[in-house]
Amino acid sequence: MVPALPLLPMTDVLISEVGPRDGLQSVKATMPTADKLRWIDALHAAGLREIEVASFVPAKLLPQMADAAEVVRHAATLSGLTVMALVPNRRGADAALAAGAHKLTMPVSASRAHSLANVRKTPEEMVEEVRAIAALRDERAPQVRLEAGISTAFGCTLQGRVDEDDVIRLAVQCAEAGAQEVGLSDTVGYANPAQVRRLFRRLRNELGERAGAAHMHNTRGLGLANCLAAFEEGVTTFDASLGGLGGCPYAPGASGNVVTEDLVFMFEAMGVSTGIDLARLVAARAPLVQGLPGEPVYGMTPEAGLPKGFVQGATA
Repeated sequence: MVPALPLLPMTDVLISEVGPRDGLQSVKATMPTADKLRWIDALHAAGLREIEVASFVPAKLLPQMADAAEVVRHAATLSGLTVMALVPNRRGADAALAAGAHKLTMPVSASRAHSLANVRKTPEEMVEEVRAIAALRDERAPQVRLEAGISTAFGCTLQGRVDEDDVIRLAVQCAEAGAQEVGLSDTVGYANPAQVRRLFRRLRNELGERAGAAHMHNTRGLGLANCLAAFEEGVTTFDASLGGLGGCPYAPGASGNVVTEDLVFMFEAMGVSTGIDLARLVAARAPLVQGLPGEPVYGMTPEAGLPKGFVQGATA
């Protein structure tokens, strides 16, 4: 039986940690399962209450995710944690539900070229996958939430410009197909704050409370600025990765996801509650580094430390 979705603590924003999925599947090395579980435990101990722990795809395509079911089963034992899994199709959703995931997230690309390269389906075909998975969820585990993340919403390395009307139209179609949340993803780090404000304003106008997370990358150093822009438009859920792990492997420098530690510090310094203990969050880097020796990790806050006199939870 799939466990009930845990209740989230009262916070101003929800930081959804994606490192164990988005981060680990973007590096060549495979983190041993025992290290993954220790890392997830440390993230949970720091106060993270939503973690994307795995991707249910064939092991021959992503050997880093071969232990997805075991990882989900372990994470589901952690108190108050929403365990999220990425599922590109009905087969993956079936396996994720069987393992006990609380929330499913689907990548639906607004770029036709990226969609065909990534999941070998057109955006229209992926909307039908959303519909099929929503039906499966309703039948098997109606308490499980379904999220669609609109990939390449701000541009695509294969296609180039992605029309904003296409992004919003696709988001609405995913919601109509059964996704309870629809977020926007800057898959390749093309977004800028003005664009982020414009697109999330349109998304929220169309979908209201069903408008979901901001998934930003720091490829060109604008990750935090883009998150702040989304926050100013009313977004309250943000994806991030400990140590900035993951993202596009072909971009130089700190090309991964927004660094969780820096994002949490930004919000807490503003007096915006995340429910995450910064000291424990930085300590959660240890099992990550142990499980992936030699893999570079990023983050200005862990390197510089907290400002003198900084008190977490104080109003800015």
